[in-house]
Amino acid sequence: MKFFKSSLVAAMVGLTAVAVPASTVGAQTTERVPIPVWSLRDVISAVSLSPDGKHILVLKTESKEGDYLLEIYETADMSKPLRRLNADPMEIISARWVNDNYIFGTAWQVKRSSVKGPEEDVREYATYSYNLEKNKFSKVDGNFNIVNNLPKEPNKVLVASGRENDGGSGVDPFAAFRPRSYYRYDLESGARELILKGSEKYPTATFDNDGNPRYTSSVDRSTNELKQYYRLPGDGSWKEFGERYDFDEYENLYRVLGGFMGVVGFDDKDPTIGYVIDNRGEDKAALWEFDFKTGEFGEKIYQNPDADVINVQTSSMGWAGDNHIVAAIFPGAKYERAWFDTEEKALYDALEKQIPYAHQVAIAGRSRDGKTMVVTNRGPHDPGSFWLIKDGKRAKLGSRNPLLKPEQLADVEFIKYPARDGRMIPAYVTKPKGEGPFPLIVLPHGGPHVNEVISYDEWGQLLANNGYMVLQPQYRMSVGWGQDHFDSAYGQHGLAMQDDKDDGALYLVKQGLVDPDRMAMFGWSYGGYAALVATTRDPQIYQ
Repeated sequence: MKFFKSSLVAAMVGLTAVAVPASTVGAQTTERVPIPVWSLRDVISAVSLSPDGKHILVLKTESKEGDYLLEIYETADMSKPLRRLNADPMEIISARWVNDNYIFGTAWQVKRSSVKGPEEDVREYATYSYNLEKNKFSKVDGNFNIVNNLPKEPNKVLVASGRENDGGSGVDPFAAFRPRSYYRYDLESGARELILKGSEKYPTATFDNDGNPRYTSSVDRSTNELKQYYRLPGDGSWKEFGERYDFDEYENLYRVLGGFMGVVGFDDKDPTIGYVIDNRGEDKAALWEFDFKTGEFGEKIYQNPDADVINVQTSSMGWAGDNHIVAAIFPGAKYERAWFDTEEKALYDALEKQIPYAHQVAIAGRSRDGKTMVVTNRGPHDPGSFWLIKDGKRAKLGSRNPLLKPEQLADVEFIKYPARDGRMIPAYVTKPKGEGPFPLIVLPHGGPHVNEVISYDEWGQLLANNGYMVLQPQYRMSVGWGQDHFDSAYGQHGLAMQDDKDDGALYLVKQGLVDPDRMAMFGWSYGGYAALVATTRDPQIYQ
């Protein structure tokens, strides 16, 4: 098969390096990559496969400052695009197939030079659909994101209004606090059927694959408690279940941010059974069975001893109507999978053997007959690649950053080190080429209450390419490592939370990897705060 080659590579050849590298400690064995290469806009930002497996869309740019173009290919002939589309004067920023003939997405354009309020945008957003057969764009009035493709209803999708568009960009920064409305949208006629109108008590909802609202939660303003509700298909009333979480109690913050993820799936064969991520009084969040008929929790399906379950993965055969849960996801050296489905595991094992530098491999789309797939990968030696698997053959569609070579990128190691109070701190270490000891940059994430798993990180790789070792610690209050790890940070901003970062740096010094006279800290948001606090500490270990 022949595939397109982006002209961006030729356009960017003239870039010059402006990086200021660390002075050489050991032999440097890799070439310096110019700074503009690291900050390059994704050359390919999205690839999507039609449910019948006959067409692929590629959202790409062909120059450093160019807008994204939407190209559509026939999977039987990838040598040239069937269609090449833009939305001038707007720019397409998201696109995906929602049935064999329709693409749904978002475009934007700059419409004003100033804003009147906080977090407002100078850009205007528009939701669109595209009919491949008629080669026609249609504007969808309002801003919507897709909730479910409704595979059993080929010409309809379930959409939600208000909060964001289908590219994931917020259009109303305060809409998270407002109810949403859900519609069954007819792709052919453009008609919308209201399925559920949110209220203050039931503001948002989780739906099953038949378009039935099944779960919601909200905060009772009179008691400041989080309440949860469920309902069965065809039932018009919500029923409360589970514990209530008092937001005035600090230990419940972990549950809201990571320990409790709500309903994450449904049993395809039994509509009365769902699946919930919750720690339920234990340290680590687990995947549980939930009986919607009785309102009671059932079997604990999976719990990891070292990390929270933070998500689930469903079958890659979603377009064929199979959406059963195949794995639980938890953080580790990457987003790890605890498999429940031997066939899906075998498929992923085979893909990881085929994809070069396989790390975070994912099936982004699979045809109804299962014979055609779009697969993505991202990892320390791959900034993001897209692959077509068709009839057992593999071909590369492209990369998010084709100017970076795998050999220019650094290894990333997942470690755990002891803090001074004995707590084990998970961390990611990016090691530059050559021999240490290296100068060190401690790079704490923002938040601080977020989950971070390092696969490919532009900042870490840029710094390593310039001779620095990079430590990205998952200090206490990082999400994904259990309630005790989170709760131990209360009252410890600038204290134990800061110790965790310093202790990581000193641990690498003890390992002989880092020069103690050449250490610094860098970050943004909370990470910037941590870097500022680092300058005030005594004893001072940073230069």
